Amino acid sequence: MHPGQETIFALSSGRPPSAIAIVRVSGAQAGTVLAALAGKMPTPRLATRALLRDARQPIDDAVVLWFPGPASATGEDVAEFHVHGGRAVLAAMFAALSAFEDVRAAEPGEFTRRAFENGKLDLTEAEGLDDLIHADTDRQRRQALRQLKGLLGDRARDWRAQIIEASALIEAGIDFADEGDVPAQLIAPAMAKITTLLGEIEEVLAAQGRSERLREGLVVAIAGPPNVGKSTLMNALARREVAIVSPHAGTTRDIIEVQLDLDGYPVTVIDTAGIRETDDPVEQEGVRRARGRAAEADLVLWLVDGPGEKNPNEGAAPVWTVRNKIDLDAGSVALARGQGATNFRISASRGDGIGELIAALVAFARDYFGSNQSGVITRERQRQLLQQTVVSLHRSMMVIGEGEELAAEDLRLAAYSLGRLLGRVDVEDILDVIFREFCIGK
Repeated sequence: MHPGQETIFALSSGRPPSAIAIVRVSGAQAGTVLAALAGKMPTPRLATRALLRDARQPIDDAVVLWFPGPASATGEDVAEFHVHGGRAVLAAMFAALSAFEDVRAAEPGEFTRRAFENGKLDLTEAEGLDDLIHADTDRQRRQALRQLKGLLGDRARDWRAQIIEASALIEAGIDFADEGDVPAQLIAPAMAKITTLLGEIEEVLAAQGRSERLREGLVVAIAGPPNVGKSTLMNALARREVAIVSPHAGTTRDIIEVQLDLDGYPVTVIDTAGIRETDDPVEQEGVRRARGRAAEADLVLWLVDGPGEKNPNEGAAPVWTVRNKIDLDAGSVALARGQGATNFRISASRGDGIGELIAALVAFARDYFGSNQSGVITRERQRQLLQQTVVSLHRSMMVIGEGEELAAEDLRLAAYSLGRLLGRVDVEDILDVIFREFCIGK
């Protein structure tokens, strides 16, 4: 039997042990499995209590649900077993399910892939589902949910339908080429439709909201000379001990990262090795990595503990100079106030100025990501395919005077690009890449 025709099962809830665990089964054998283990077929979509039994002994007192296809999450027959979440219970469930013919454990993302193949989701919605599962902040969650609800997919389907309509008009003009003014009457509205459509897609591509980056987060590197308090600042921002703090220079020799949620914005803060000349080969490697990571960051906090220390960073990212250890200066309280746009005075150990620095980071993230409510594109794959669509539409308008056949071919390519965006044409080469990133059971 082809793997796609086999019935699959997986744990679709959290890692055991847990109070309740959900085991999902999808495929042609789902009803047979449910009837055999529960001893009866429950009413569709009605939670039913049942004593689950295999051929030898009871497994668990559970709740079962039956979703006949195609009205199910995957479009196939689906059964759910809500069992107690102990490891022994799940081991017995998996053993019982594996004993059925043509029933096997699911691969990562296989449930969602079947939903896609059965028309329950398009590819943009599947990507939104994956993003929703991996969302760490509220803003990531909201963006992913909008994508799952068809934010881009619905617009792409409408664009593709309009392109096909314009193409049909042009091809009709080709068919009626001997009818005098008929081709002109058909081509003019087709070109008007393409012009409007082109403007809509270009507006989406030109949107300032960096929705793609919201998935990965803003990267902020803490850099500076040794022993200026970089690790102390990292701990202060994270509000927990994530980095070793020592009075000895060169304590941090590798890159330490921590993920933060700043007002719903995902921010990765990096503590790097102190940048200095050294003969220690291990510290030299740490300095090399620190320079490289700072150059790749979206923002660099250049930490110093005295006036006049210059930043040697050569990356394109903006650099904020942060003067640390103001608690050792006279008048430290006054120094912590009135921060400049890119210059801050703090005491990482005592907390002076940390609130102002965090507020500035939140404002930077807000400006960096823009208004993600207007962001439609969330992945580079989506952006590239929309760019290809725009190129084809532009070309169709340029070549229409040279021949309607050329314009019709470019419109076909534009519709093809949107079909790939939705996952409806020739995307077999990318399906494995996308769905293998899903967790097992989804």
